[in-house]
Amino acid sequence: MKNIIKLLVFLLASTSFAQVTFQGVVKDSTGVGLELANVVAINQATKNLDSYGITNDKGRFKLNLEENSTYTITVSYIGMQSLSETVETKEANVEKDFTMSFDDSLDEVELTYEMPVTISGDTIVYNADSFKNGTERKLGDVLEKLPGVEVNDEGEIEVEGKAVGKVMVDGKDFFDGDSKLATKNIPANAVDKVQVLKNYSEVGQLSGVTNNQDNIAINIKLKEGKKNFWFGTITGGIGDSPNKTLYLAQPKLFYYSPEKSINFIGDLNNVGELALTRRDIFNFSGGFQMPSQQSGTNISLGNNNLSFLQLQNNQAKDINTKFGAANFSFSPKKTLDLSGFGIFSSSRIDLQENQNVIYTDQSLNIPNEQTETNTHQKSDLGMIKLSAKYKPNTNNQLDYDIVGRTSKESQDQVVLSSVVGGIDENQNSNPYSINQNLNYYYTHDENNIFALSAQHLIQDEDPFFKAVLENDPTNNADADNDAFDNTAFALGLNTDQNLYDVNQEKRVKSNQLDAKLDYWNILNKKSDINFTIGTIYSKQQFNSNIFQVLDNGSELDTTPIAGITDVNDTDYTFSDVYLGLHYRWKTGKFTISPGVSAHAYSAINTQFGEETKDKFFRLLPDLNVRVQLKQSENLSFNYRMQTQFTDVNQFARGLVLNNYNSTFIGNPDLESALSHNLNLSYFSFNMFNYTNVFAFLNYTKSIDNIRTRSVFQDGSVIRSSTPFNSGFEDESFTASGRFQRRFGKLQGSVRGSFAYTKFNQLINDIVSVNENYNQTYTASIRSNFLEAPNFEVSYRYSIQDSDQGNTRTKFYTNAPTFEFDALIFKKLTFKTDYTYSNLRNEDETINSFDLWNASLAYRKTNDSKWEYELKATNLLDTATRNQTSNGTFSVSTSQYYIQPRFLTLRVIYNL
Repeated sequence: MKNIIKLLVFLLASTSFAQVTFQGVVKDSTGVGLELANVVAINQATKNLDSYGITNDKGRFKLNLEENSTYTITVSYIGMQSLSETVETKEANVEKDFTMSFDDSLDEVELTYEMPVTISGDTIVYNADSFKNGTERKLGDVLEKLPGVEVNDEGEIEVEGKAVGKVMVDGKDFFDGDSKLATKNIPANAVDKVQVLKNYSEVGQLSGVTNNQDNIAINIKLKEGKKNFWFGTITGGIGDSPNKTLYLAQPKLFYYSPEKSINFIGDLNNVGELALTRRDIFNFSGGFQMPSQQSGTNISLGNNNLSFLQLQNNQAKDINTKFGAANFSFSPKKTLDLSGFGIFSSSRIDLQENQNVIYTDQSLNIPNEQTETNTHQKSDLGMIKLSAKYKPNTNNQLDYDIVGRTSKESQDQVVLSSVVGGIDENQNSNPYSINQNLNYYYTHDENNIFALSAQHLIQDEDPFFKAVLENDPTNNADADNDAFDNTAFALGLNTDQNLYDVNQEKRVKSNQLDAKLDYWNILNKKSDINFTIGTIYSKQQFNSNIFQVLDNGSELDTTPIAGITDVNDTDYTFSDVYLGLHYRWKTGKFTISPGVSAHAYSAINTQFGEETKDKFFRLLPDLNVRVQLKQSENLSFNYRMQTQFTDVNQFARGLVLNNYNSTFIGNPDLESALSHNLNLSYFSFNMFNYTNVFAFLNYTKSIDNIRTRSVFQDGSVIRSSTPFNSGFEDESFTASGRFQRRFGKLQGSVRGSFAYTKFNQLINDIVSVNENYNQTYTASIRSNFLEAPNFEVSYRYSIQDSDQGNTRTKFYTNAPTFEFDALIFKKLTFKTDYTYSNLRNEDETINSFDLWNASLAYRKTNDSKWEYELKATNLLDTATRNQTSNGTFSVSTSQYYIQPRFLTLRVIYNL
């Protein structure tokens, strides 16, 4: 680490050596400073663009130039005549102002060099070539070098701390609802411009009346040579590892023209490279948003997906994956756009995990548990979306989308528990869903706008659970009997078997309609009023039953004791009819939008002929205040009161098996919860001093929230749980922010987050107050040289502090990371990254590990069709990684095994 710091200090010193500051003011003929004017410095000796800048709100600019050099300084501003002057630098700083005149001609001004960054209103345009040094291969490599843009660890794009909701290529949607496919697959050499569209609205008619401040889209402009031609890459590779022969095939093909576009992404490999994880696909919205999202009502349909162990940073013991995705758009005429995509993903994954679980309150006689788990997952997922947009004129627009999903999944686990013993668990599921979305926008005139939005969802889930546990039928009556004996007796199982083979069938059907009609009346240039009428209607059916497979293979329907049934037959109907009123006005730098919605709620669950109703009326206020401090600096405050409803799974009063150590009984008398949500955010993007700042504060207070009452068997980890309205107030507070600034060719960043949660629950009829504090701080510095090696050094420090009952645990993680890439002789591209992670508690180090990856690629020239790459992952052959997590009544440390050292040789063909 000391050597890395020395190298960093040397590089910092070298970048600041022999430079002078060239600064001044760009103003108009009246002496008023011009904001967002472009200033470019071209070195006359090298003909390179050495520095650039954009003026601040007072017209000031500042460039860093080399000493004793001659530059052509070009100043440009929309509507003004461009200026060019020659400036010679010595060893002292230079101060010079520029006065610009209005340009009455319509002739275009030809500039030798394009500005790396230009800002116009809510649009930021990056010239990609200004940030490339030749080592980039995918779009994500380019985006990471743009000021204000980040690609997070999951491969998703963030701008000023906000997730990008839409990616387009030449104005055409690229797999709606996901940015990871873009960052990992679009070739870097095809990218000409990156347009960041803030306050993005897909419907031009609503851009002036809706709040779009959190909506960000990115449009990738292709180079001219990539249009009307197929482009992309085809990669094939083989390799070796200690256990098997490696292979991969990755075709990525793209075609764009004004009338149509076609994209195809394929991936077949056993080296652990996942195009999309299972979680990614389930979260893949297709760009859908619920019409009632801002209504104040929050209803969950629950999640009956299999409780798959999630991959950590796409790492597992073994991964085999098949992936195919196709995206198209077609415009048969100017008024009609057709588009869609299809995705198929198949994976076979092996995981091995050792876990140590520390339970909340040691006085409750709940033993800590150590488990060893081997898991095999099979997952086949399919998704298709078709869309149509019809816009006959500027006053009418009709959109229709349909998304279908289906999957076939299974998970087999062999668990060895220090408390329960050996367990075999099997889960499988074949769910499907169909989601339709219809939107119609009508502008009657410039002062009257209407919008209709409706969404319909059909969902069918059928998870099956099976657990096989060891049993000694001779000790059932003993005080020290098998750990599962008491649960087996309570479930009504036959305890004379050598194995407890417990099975559960479950079926959950959901049918939901969400629709609203909006009307906006534009009162004047600074104010408008919005009326909304909407409804949510949701119907769910829940069925389940538990049965035992005996040693002889026959099936036994269980009969639990204490009058509890193991069969569920539940219907749940929810409806919300609401009226909303919002007023917005602008005054100076402020935009103030107060509103209120009136809701008539009805929630009815019916079980075995018994009906439980919850009907009431509620007013929900909200407020948004936005302060536009400068053109690229704003402060925003949001307040919203919400009513939270749960799903049918929580109401079903029959027994449900969650896993081998947990049974669940629903509560038909559950009521809704009320929450107050406050959010304060600040954003600043200052190109004058290359500074990007964002900060978030969020506070939520929930009243009468739904929590769990858990009862543990004495001396065991096996528990039964039931939900209840706690009557206590739960709170959460989060704060996060980042400060990023460029210094010449270096970019420094400091980022931090803090999260606090407090909630109440009952454990063995004792009130337990849980408080969790999580902190993460990251500092990094990155270079962006065009003709020199580049590096990034970062350091992450996190604290996980859990105060649960009378048990408090703290975990600390220290993780330095170093990345390096270089273009050698303009033919060889070398990349490497190294991460060291140390996990400890207050007394000792629990685990430390390091990961090192490297690759070397040969390409004769930038335009060569062929490229050859040697890639090595996990060079140090690290066997395991560690992580920590908080549960509702426990904290745990997990050690999971990862793939060994892989070495692959790849051949890439560039179309």
